[in-house]
Amino acid sequence: MEARATLKFARISPRKVKIVLDLIRNQDAEKAMAILKFTPKSACEYLEKLLHSAMANAEEKSMDMSKLYVAECLVCPGPTLKRIRAKDHGRAHRILKRTSHVTIVLKEREN
Repeated sequence: MEARATLKFARISPRKVKIVLDLIRNQDAEKAMAILKFTPKSACEYLEKLLHSAMANAEEKSMDMSKLYVAECLVCPGPTLKRIRAKDHGRAHRILKRTSHVTIVLKEREN
């Protein structure tokens, strides 16, 4: 049995999120929450809420909370917002504001 939570259109680059997801992959859910709480990365704020949501979904499915671990966590790029920044001599440069779709899947360990 699995519990999943998805965050769509998060205004953070997928590259920044992937660094933090690599830290919590295959960790126990409580340990992953502690890692997110004390890691000084901007993606942790989004992922902490997402992990909390996945744990609530697992509790709703009456899964054993002490056996939960992060089985899968992945990030996909969402739509990119294109903006223009004025530069010298009347030129314009494009600014890409990237978004992310993040998914976390929790499963029970089989001991």
